[in-house]
Amino acid sequence: MELTRLVVLELAPGEAYAHTCGDAEWIVLPLSGPCEVHYTSASPDPGPQTPDGLEDPAPRGFGGGAPEGGRGAAMVSGRGGVGEGPAGTFRLRGRVGVFAGPTDFAYLPRDAHAEISSEGGGRFALVGARCERRLAPRYGPAASVPVELRGAGQCSRQVHNFAAADAFDCDRLIAVEVLTPGGNWSSYPPHKHDEHQPGEESRLEEIYFYEIAPHGDTPGVGYQRVTPSHAGKTDVLAEVRSGDVVLIPDGWHGPSIAAPGHDMYYLNVMAGPDAEREWLIRDHPDHAWIRDTWPGRQVDPRLPFPRTPEPGRDAAPGPGPGTGPGPGPRAEATAPRPEETP
Repeated sequence: MELTRLVVLELAPGEAYAHTCGDAEWIVLPLSGPCEVHYTSASPDPGPQTPDGLEDPAPRGFGGGAPEGGRGAAMVSGRGGVGEGPAGTFRLRGRVGVFAGPTDFAYLPRDAHAEISSEGGGRFALVGARCERRLAPRYGPAASVPVELRGAGQCSRQVHNFAAADAFDCDRLIAVEVLTPGGNWSSYPPHKHDEHQPGEESRLEEIYFYEIAPHGDTPGVGYQRVTPSHAGKTDVLAEVRSGDVVLIPDGWHGPSIAAPGHDMYYLNVMAGPDAEREWLIRDHPDHAWIRDTWPGRQVDPRLPFPRTPEPGRDAAPGPGPGTGPGPGPRAEATAPRPEETP
């Protein structure tokens, strides 16, 4: 991928990972477990920067990023864990798992260096986008993540807009999390964002990263469809499991299908070349009518995540059930705006 970046870390207790941001901005997003992010950064510079040459991608990196794996040199620690200066430490509480609610996160600017460490171990996503402006390092609290319920019936899903275009300031990066109950369709109707149409559609390439909840001892499974558009020839029908990635440089994408009994989580990472950082999409004309069926219908009663166990029953299976941080999602069953399809 030309602009988007993704690295997924699995850290053993006490393990650390050295990361060089290079010409991209990054967000450290806990999938499970807490971590510390020690960083050093140049002063913020709002002016344009000439992109550096790309380095070789690290193992488990997607999209041609510039991270460096392994243990790195010790970083300077900041006061209170939220210094947000040229050097400091962000202490992320994280969460039990991706179905346990939104998490806090840390923003790292281009040209920064960082070390991610976890005393107890865990899994962490580094989502990034090639960019020009160098913004300030920042901490994103879980309580500030906008959470929404979208669609209705079997098209119901839950969205964590932690780095949506109108929720968190970045230069190029747009990223959200989507949780879909087993048997439901997300990213539906199929939509695209691969042509620049002012006020109607923006150009954004996209990465989907999945975690699928098991059912007992049975691993989870889901499906992803991408069909060609005028702007490209991407044509994918993929069976996806936990840890899988689908790259979408162009094309109509959707549905993302959660098999019955297997809740689906996916992380969307987007970036584009347009002057404005916008998330504007166009619905597939053959399937856009489905939106007209949503008003007045109920959102799937299995939402929101995390679920409250019924008396005498265990919590729903899946990575990280339990109580998660953050505000409660909106529960009204209204049709989302066109730019809110995922």
